Amino acid sequence: MNKFVWPVRIYYEDTDGGGVVYHSNYLKFFERARTEWLRSLGYDQVELRDENDVLFVVRSIQIKYLLPARFNQLLDVVTQISQLGRCRIVFEQKLQLGDEILTAATVEVASVSATSFRPVPIPESMRQQFESQQS
Repeated sequence: MNKFVWPVRIYYEDTDGGGVVYHSNYLKFFERARTEWLRSLGYDQVELRDENDVLFVVRSIQIKYLLPARFNQLLDVVTQISQLGRCRIVFEQKLQLGDEILTAATVEVASVSATSFRPVPIPESMRQQFESQQS
């Protein structure tokens, strides 16, 4: 599968008093990487909402904290699609220091109408592009 890699620097504000990333901040790193992945494919979330009435919302997350991320480290968030459905995408995401996995998450995202928040199919042109990311 094609992987999207987005670098992230750990700032003091991301950490607790011991210099370790606070647990909820990992979710922010993963969210930002999915946003940057969409952007790298040519999609802006505001335009998707305004022009296609589509939002991508997190439906579920399973996360494993394996090793601590620490202040001032330069890490990579690795994002790839593991499943693609009619109205959902399942991502496998990892926060890595080199080849060492610090945190791993499975994130299920649903495609919903921006006005009703009910599930809607992923627009066909997007779906085709996402399928090409699955090699």
